Amino acid sequence: MDKPKAMTLTDAAAERVKELMAQTEKTVIGVRIGVTMQGCSGMSYKMEYAEEERPFEEVVEDKGVKILIDPAATMFLLGSEMDWVEDKLASRFVFNNPNVKGTCGCGESFHV
Repeated sequence: MDKPKAMTLTDAAAERVKELMAQTEKTVIGVRIGVTMQGCSGMSYKMEYAEEERPFEEVVEDKGVKILIDPAATMFLLGSEMDWVEDKLASRFVFNNPNVKGTCGCGESFHV
């Protein structure tokens, strides 16, 4: 039986990450996802280009994109799906996270 992925991407998110990676001048192997303590609800997602794998990171490959998950964030992101959403007001990555118990009014932070 396969171990469940810590995180998956929608088709839209995978395509957007590939587009962004192709535009960078650095040599990147994927995106690093983590959480940081900030915002009204306590935690916010952080994402950056990954140039190399770091010790103890969980590495997930989905739809041709390598996701490196900060070891301190794994338990907060388990089972999450990253999506790319475009509407009239904004374009952004959205995390559909089954571990979230609540979010702040602006939607920038969450708590588990």
